[in-house]
Amino acid sequence: QVRLVESGGGLVEPGGSLRLSCAASGFSFSDYAMSWYRQVPGKEREFVATITRPRGFERYTDSTYTDSVKGRFAISRDSARNTLYLQMNSLKPEDTAVYYCKASIGIGYWGQGTQVTVSS
Repeated sequence: QVRLVESGGGLVEPGGSLRLSCAASGFSFSDYAMSWYRQVPGKEREFVATITRPRGFERYTDSTYTDSVKGRFAISRDSARNTLYLQMNSLKPEDTAVYYCKASIGIGYWGQGTQVTVSS
């Protein structure tokens, strides 16, 4: 069955960096768009970034970001490793949240999340 496992979260100081990973299994990873979302207690889950499935001979992908992370975060995917990444730079306290990856299969499949805390 579809399984998504996030890792790479932790405690980091403001201005620091983290790279999140999402290991995917149970489906054809290259055939679906993948996304990152985040959620803080008491708030709705928020879209962070999405990346299309690879297309064409050069396996081109396109990415979209929420405004608050543009220029600081970068989403990427490795089809050989069936893994989705989120490189997060210049982290701010307001980036603190549980980060989830999502596979755009049907209504969507979610991982269990990984906690990111940005604090001095």
